[in-house]
Amino acid sequence: MIHNIILRVNAHSTEDQFRVRSALDFFLLNSASKSKIIDENTDNIVEITNVNGYYQNPITTLSAQITRKQDCLAFASFIRENMHPEDVKLLRSEMSDRLDDEQLFHFRLDKQAAYMNKVKLSSSSDAIIVKAKITTYPKNRKQAGKIVEELFG
Repeated sequence: MIHNIILRVNAHSTEDQFRVRSALDFFLLNSASKSKIIDENTDNIVEITNVNGYYQNPITTLSAQITRKQDCLAFASFIRENMHPEDVKLLRSEMSDRLDDEQLFHFRLDKQAAYMNKVKLSSSSDAIIVKAKITTYPKNRKQAGKIVEELFG
């Protein structure tokens, strides 16, 4: 099962931070289960960190962690149902490479597409980074792969 999901995105100084936040909120608001633990205001779950880039350019990092089982399942369902079939096919073909030894399933979502309320995989470093922690007892990468396949593929 999914233990938690971490989403992280950078807002560079050349970007409108409100738009980047809207892209992140698109996934957070649509990952709320029927219980609506995440309401229309996601301020309580988004952590904002200001850092400097390699050339001292200001970067704002927005991150959030989804921890409730229902919300994690709602996130996976939302991603799967709204992703283009070609992206699902690509994700499925790369699943074993995207699942690491710590049973973290890694993928990136296009933040420009998210701002336009679309779910699209991205290979860019300028994307919404998603890490889904898969839990199995005992720890078993093969079993974790089956769970990932059921949820996302």
